[in-house]
Amino acid sequence: MQSKKKKEQLGLTALYCRLSRDDGAEGDSNSVANQKRLLQKYAKENSLGNTRFYVDDGYTGTNFNRPSFQKMIEDVEMGYVTAVIVKDMSRLGRDYLGVGYYTDTFFPEHNIRFIAVNDCVDSDDGENELAPFRNVMNEMYARDISRKVRSAHRIRGNSGEPLGQPPYGYRKDPLNKKHWIIDPEAAQVVRDIFRMCLEGKGNDTIARILQENGILNCTAYWHEKGIGRGGKKTQPNPYRWKNSTIRKILTQQEYCGDVINFKTYSQILQG
Repeated sequence: MQSKKKKEQLGLTALYCRLSRDDGAEGDSNSVANQKRLLQKYAKENSLGNTRFYVDDGYTGTNFNRPSFQKMIEDVEMGYVTAVIVKDMSRLGRDYLGVGYYTDTFFPEHNIRFIAVNDCVDSDDGENELAPFRNVMNEMYARDISRKVRSAHRIRGNSGEPLGQPPYGYRKDPLNKKHWIIDPEAAQVVRDIFRMCLEGKGNDTIARILQENGILNCTAYWHEKGIGRGGKKTQPNPYRWKNSTIRKILTQQEYCGDVINFKTYSQILQG
């Protein structure tokens, strides 16, 4: 049977880094580069070799559906990893129950040494009585940030600032991203669509006329102009207009000069 020291020498030391948009409020200390330097330095000073970074940049800590985290867990289950090191408990996650499951159940069951450097947590030293309290505080922090972001979002929306992407026919003002201006080329197509509708033409007919006239559909137009929007970048026929697209343009209130916010909602985290 291999000694514990021999096993640690053979296995991977997983250096896990996570950064989300909400961490910007804490300055540069949580940057991925700083996390990497801290973890690499700690591993070297404590003779934890064979290191491998697992990095989730731009992922919230309130759930564990993160690609690199899941890859690390997969490597743990395959028996490749013997130690996991994070900067602090909040890098592992900000969900109290989830973090507790990994630190108290999953890692011990797989003989994983878990270390949170700045929180002075090392499973080799036995149970850390402060760790559960830190997990609770991390979850409370995530909930507080969620509320603050939503509140700021609502204030901006209620003040008349458009929160979504400008519809076809408008574009963001290069001098003020919070302001929409008319996109002359696309706006003319919108005017033609409304004109044909007033002439009594149906949506299918309007779509066919635009295709016959070689007018790029919305997605193809944005792609040609280098405007980052959703949709397939390559299409079999970039001049094909859908009935649903014509209907949406004819019923979109933004073309009346209105700013429409809060079309959809999602449930806020409950305290």
